[in-house]
Amino acid sequence: MADPKGFLTTQRETPQRRPVDLRLLDWREVYQDFDSGTVRKQAGRCMDCGIPFCHQGCPLGNLIPEWNDLVWRDDWRDAAERLHATNNFPEFTGTLCPAPCEAACVVGINSDPVTIKQVEIEIVDRAWDEGWVQPQPPATRTGRKVAVVGSGPAGLAAAQQLTRVGHDVVVFERADRIGGLLRYGIPEFKMEKHRLDRRLGQMRAEGTEFRAGVNVGVDVTVEQLRAEFDAVVLAGGSTQARDLPITGRELDGVHQAMEFLPLANKVQEGDLGRSPINAEGKHVVVIGGGDTGADCVGTAHRQGAASVTQLEIMPTPPSTRPEHQPWPTYPMIYRVSSAHEEGGERLFSVNTQEFLGDEQGRVRALRLVEVRREDGRFVPVEGTEQEVPCDLALLAMGFVGPERAGLLEELGVELDERGNVARDDSFMTTVDGVFTAGDMGRGQSLIVWAISEGRSAAAGVDRYLTEREVLPAPIAPTDRPLV
Repeated sequence: MADPKGFLTTQRETPQRRPVDLRLLDWREVYQDFDSGTVRKQAGRCMDCGIPFCHQGCPLGNLIPEWNDLVWRDDWRDAAERLHATNNFPEFTGTLCPAPCEAACVVGINSDPVTIKQVEIEIVDRAWDEGWVQPQPPATRTGRKVAVVGSGPAGLAAAQQLTRVGHDVVVFERADRIGGLLRYGIPEFKMEKHRLDRRLGQMRAEGTEFRAGVNVGVDVTVEQLRAEFDAVVLAGGSTQARDLPITGRELDGVHQAMEFLPLANKVQEGDLGRSPINAEGKHVVVIGGGDTGADCVGTAHRQGAASVTQLEIMPTPPSTRPEHQPWPTYPMIYRVSSAHEEGGERLFSVNTQEFLGDEQGRVRALRLVEVRREDGRFVPVEGTEQEVPCDLALLAMGFVGPERAGLLEELGVELDERGNVARDDSFMTTVDGVFTAGDMGRGQSLIVWAISEGRSAAAGVDRYLTEREVLPAPIAPTDRPLV
């Protein structure tokens, strides 16, 4: 156990966000530095429970009490090793995961939970700074080749696991850069891309091959793919965005969030001087109250929007854990992200009825109405219609499944009742030797689930290729394990 009285004597503390007026001038991550002494005290709040429910809350089964104790004892290198034992990319989860582990923390039953996510990112950042994160190339090669289609967190996790045990792995990505949503869906202010680039550097040094700008099913046929590789992992994500088929949807200025966000990231990559879909000087309305919607809000602020309004059809969540979502479940409560803190208005229990256009065919406003829920349906409240000025409307209402045309149809994989790629317990699809991981098989979910599924699919692929029951641990190139 860390500090035996830490959870009693130390209050929960998290890093301060940089002042809004300053952070809106750049695209850097929003949090200020957190000194190591404070991190140690926060780790010391961990109770080392007899049954650590944080393990249940984390799909990766992270060894949270272990690395909390090591941080408290100032043994950061061992903490980094324990952290990497279950998570290939702690810097991704440490910046992007909503931390279901903290919702399941035992301290959180009647107090504030341990700052698990913050301890995690501090450990991995120190590991990189100290040079402890090194490539782990395989000691031997199996001679088997695996194709991973999609380079988001699920695909990268599967690729790294398979490379490290000796398979020849090629990751295909149809975008011009590797990273999937990590590259083009996540704004820079949530995760700076140097975190992704340095991890890709490690993977290249281990032997993983990346081929960007390759659309499998078009540039590489299914026949070529199956002929060249012994196994295939489908990790293309859930990329069919939910649409809003109402009057005016065709107007200029109405876009899907994933049309808007990648262009903003391309500006940060230096590919564009200015995004073609830009919020500068415009009244922006974001339809959808989730994380993607918040990403649009923060991006619109940095582009200089005249106003930003975010709409959500669900009612305002409660400020504290509701009775029907008891500990250790992840509660749906009212949360204020850094993007919301930066300004704008949030409207709940409203539904968009139509987009209104001007004579040039551009959106100028939208008409919405308040709604209430009756028998599982949202019913308009009479007399609550209103117009909201809107020069740019962004649809951030989630995703409905993977793209079926092309690769999936040509492979002949079957879909489940939700429209996702069906798979068995080993993550193999209905086509022999073809596996799937992440949102493509699970449906839209969290990054921590994507990494977990990538690791699980890798174990299934290795079992299929070698008949090994357990994916062997990689052999470090020195006498001390590296991460």
